[in-house]
Amino acid sequence: MASDHVLIVLITFFLLLNLSSGALTVQFYRHSCPQTETIVRTIVTQHFTSDPSIPAGLLRLHFHDCFIRGCDASVLIDSRGGHAAEKEAPPNLTLRGFEIIDEIKSELEKQCKGIVSCADILALATRDGVALAGGNFYALPTGRRDGTISNIEDVHLPGPSFSVDAALTAFTSINMDLSDLTTLLGAHSIGFCHCGFFNERLYNFMGTGFPDSTMDFSVAQSLRSTCPQPLQQITNTSADPRIFMDQSTNSPFSLDNSFYHGVLSGRSVLQLDQELAYTDVTSTMALNFSRNKTLFLQRFSKAMIKLGNVGVLTGLQGEIRQNCRAINMGK
Repeated sequence: MASDHVLIVLITFFLLLNLSSGALTVQFYRHSCPQTETIVRTIVTQHFTSDPSIPAGLLRLHFHDCFIRGCDASVLIDSRGGHAAEKEAPPNLTLRGFEIIDEIKSELEKQCKGIVSCADILALATRDGVALAGGNFYALPTGRRDGTISNIEDVHLPGPSFSVDAALTAFTSINMDLSDLTTLLGAHSIGFCHCGFFNERLYNFMGTGFPDSTMDFSVAQSLRSTCPQPLQQITNTSADPRIFMDQSTNSPFSLDNSFYHGVLSGRSVLQLDQELAYTDVTSTMALNFSRNKTLFLQRFSKAMIKLGNVGVLTGLQGEIRQNCRAINMGK
């Protein structure tokens, strides 16, 4: 009994020490919930085994979270009553992976009730997904707290038809730079994309009534066979066909430098991706990454750590949600 009391006191001490520091640290939960990273990795691996596209879903979920109000898990919150949350915004309607975060949270609540934030769970799950897809396993600082605000009107994200300059403006607003933008777009070597995100390039690029001439002809023909010209705007995303993001290789679930080969050969699906080939800095980076997979993966890890630091809540800010889909009662 005495030893249990001492253990509780020590855990409480280290938890308060971490909270008071107000900074992210590697292995933040090593004393308060030492099984955190193992539990996250185990559950993500289980889902990856049955669905190798999971890393792409988690990457997009994490990106959409961090871009709005910072990495505070606000994208996970469900709408309530007449209040529409971030996940109801059009760019977020195709997000997935929520159930994985719920499963991890449920297990962690059994082990360490009220200790691990949803924001850290999402960041760690994304890191583990990256590693499972072939990326580097990077040491991820944790200690994020969960936000208590999620508004549909706050959602403003760089879109697939943005120019590089427009996307850079959006990235700069969250203290990310052109190198980060070019590197993080490499995540488009994995996963799926709905036709609605690029259909204009196949049929009516920039309102010309013609396809985008910069797209490789064979890729355009292949995509047109899967993505017929819509007669009206598709509002039901489940009815919008999907294609693999990577049209340059046969490894649609491997995070590698194939994305940059696609950029340089006109085989990119999204307009923003393709435009990386047409500015001096981004085209040079694309060329370097296409020649050196190791370099890309190293830079990708660094960019992901930087992204995960955007607008974080730490110390006594925010809260530790009991349920990732809802703020705690009384807030």
